[in-house]
Amino acid sequence: MKWNKLQIVTSILFLLLFVQPLLSQNKLKNVKSDIFDTGKMWTFDYPPVEYLTKTYGFTPSEEWLEDVRLSALRMNIGCTASFVSANGLMMTNNHCAVFSRKSVQKEGENLERDGFYAPTLEEERKVPNMSVEQLVFFTDVTEEIQAAVDSGKTTEEKINNKKEKIKELISQYNDETGLDCQFVSFFNGGKYSIYGYKKYTDVRLVFEPEQPIASFGGDLDNFTYPRYDLDCTFFRVYDDDGKPVDSEHFFKFSSEGVQKDEVIFSVGNPGRTQRLKTVAQLEYNRDITYRNRAYLFDEIYNLYGKLEKQYPKRAAEFEKFRTRIGNGQKVFHYIEKGLNDPYLIARKKDFEDKIKAKVKANPELNNEYGTIWSSIETLRKELKPVEAKLAAYRYSPFFASHYFGIAGKIIDYAEQMKLPEDERNPKYQGVNMDSLRNSIYPDSIDVVLNNARLQIQLDYIRMNLGDENEFVKKLCGNLHGKQAAEMLLKKSVLGSKEKADEFLKRDPDEILNSDDPFIYFVKNTKSEIGKLAKKAKEIRDTESVLENQLGKVLFEIYGTKIPPDANFTLRLSDGVLKTFAYNGTEAVTKSTFYGLYNRYYGSDKTYPWNLPKRWAEPPAKLNLATPFNFISTNDIVGGNSGSAVINKNAEVVGLAFDGNVHSIIGNFIYLPENNRMVSVASQAILEALDKVYNAKRIYEELKTGKMVK
Repeated sequence: MKWNKLQIVTSILFLLLFVQPLLSQNKLKNVKSDIFDTGKMWTFDYPPVEYLTKTYGFTPSEEWLEDVRLSALRMNIGCTASFVSANGLMMTNNHCAVFSRKSVQKEGENLERDGFYAPTLEEERKVPNMSVEQLVFFTDVTEEIQAAVDSGKTTEEKINNKKEKIKELISQYNDETGLDCQFVSFFNGGKYSIYGYKKYTDVRLVFEPEQPIASFGGDLDNFTYPRYDLDCTFFRVYDDDGKPVDSEHFFKFSSEGVQKDEVIFSVGNPGRTQRLKTVAQLEYNRDITYRNRAYLFDEIYNLYGKLEKQYPKRAAEFEKFRTRIGNGQKVFHYIEKGLNDPYLIARKKDFEDKIKAKVKANPELNNEYGTIWSSIETLRKELKPVEAKLAAYRYSPFFASHYFGIAGKIIDYAEQMKLPEDERNPKYQGVNMDSLRNSIYPDSIDVVLNNARLQIQLDYIRMNLGDENEFVKKLCGNLHGKQAAEMLLKKSVLGSKEKADEFLKRDPDEILNSDDPFIYFVKNTKSEIGKLAKKAKEIRDTESVLENQLGKVLFEIYGTKIPPDANFTLRLSDGVLKTFAYNGTEAVTKSTFYGLYNRYYGSDKTYPWNLPKRWAEPPAKLNLATPFNFISTNDIVGGNSGSAVINKNAEVVGLAFDGNVHSIIGNFIYLPENNRMVSVASQAILEALDKVYNAKRIYEELKTGKMVK
């Protein structure tokens, strides 16, 4: 049978429009979840001894677990660290130490460019406002909390009773232990604990490498692999008497590094995951929370890239800002992308359906918990329009143009001027009004940035409120982006300081009743923000009670066979060296110094693949075959930065500093086929300290576990 062109085209269209979608739907119906979709971030409250024995033939003893727990530290800057010698030497990432540079830097120094090394103990520099915590004590308080919650008759009573019991328990254990005690919730409220931390406030800088080698590849290589980063820094912890702390528990350093097929552990404090959330909550995050965050970060990040080309004299300034937000931009971009993946949602639905089926099969569980998922779904539907309005009405100075902020100041001024002077805010009393009015609109405003940001902000408002919204029409009309911003600035008195200053001389009522688009928008949304925020809190408070019930269900079904979501508490994550598919090939499990120089010369030594002098001209004795960075299946997330990576002998084989791009969606689901942790190899750290930096004192301390006298 011979087909003509029309028949062929018709058949193709039929396949695309009808057959392909049906095949895709059937394929999604067959998607199956795995028990470890919730990850492998194990708590020390519920160590997975049976699982580790079965999976790796390794059974950690109570002594091993205690030693590992007490060797790890939590930093007050959102990172992890660990003791690596008996004399308080502490290891973390370089990117966790960035904020401390200027605080210890002396006049004429540039630690970002040159790095730092203290040849003697006396030259170690105290870092202001840095502290670390060691998890010394923990106890289960689930029964006490649940009894307090159950004693409440209404949602409000349940919430208040829980808050009061938490305060009571923290106070009790603070007194009993003398530690800094904190309340911790696991499994969405399925289990509760009190954690007692020993806090150290005297932390001193010992060694940090130059920024170009610590973050080689900069923002462009962030969340990628292969990597070539010496992302490490060493501090020392001192006691109250100003002496190096006696750290009985610490991780010894391995000169052999990680071996093929051996189990390794990351020990750290992962920040937040949302793996136990319901599908309705994930879909809400997809449609509102991460849609908004991804939009703002993507647009601002790309905007600064365009401005670099348009204004080359300001390129360094714009690039610095892009670097600051680059990590967040990738996180939000890839999380939103992941949440829009039908496969991921189908896998989460299957996980949820399995739980629902087990609840339904048990009359007792079904009677108490059967409606949790539908109730949460209803609440999220109520929350969507509320949060969309709040997103549009609120504005962050970090992302928004200054015009909305100036409008807010003008409205505040007019409202104050309507009051008798003795009833006004103090800053409006006994002042020169001409001077005050003149200060409301800045003498100089970055027109390039503010006008560009305004384009993004107007489209963001439209995205959240819709084309037919009255505020959207007032601000934008039927225009978008640059055209909308240009039209708005022409219509508004806020387009220039001269016009704004004249406007401020008007009667307060005339100002407040002005038809100026900025004034109208801010004035009419100002009072709504409080009401909307109150409504959002009520919805979330109600949902929190349901989440506690969901947590109880999860714990009832799975117990401690799965780990709870991360919440910046100490976790142990198991893994092995393993490649993953990328760019049409497979990634090597470890990079070497050879690869560093290939990248350096291959990019013509240009930023961000430039090197500091001592690395650009390395000593001949440097072994270029030394493993530099490696990948493994360990489950980590933000907060794990600085986590020691150890073998079953509790020896450091690496230092976690990043994940690959596939790990970003790990906020919601752990997919071991391509989610990888990226670490600095212990051999690279030792080789660099010894051969490149000649930091013999620290090199020997890591090798022996004791401070060199």
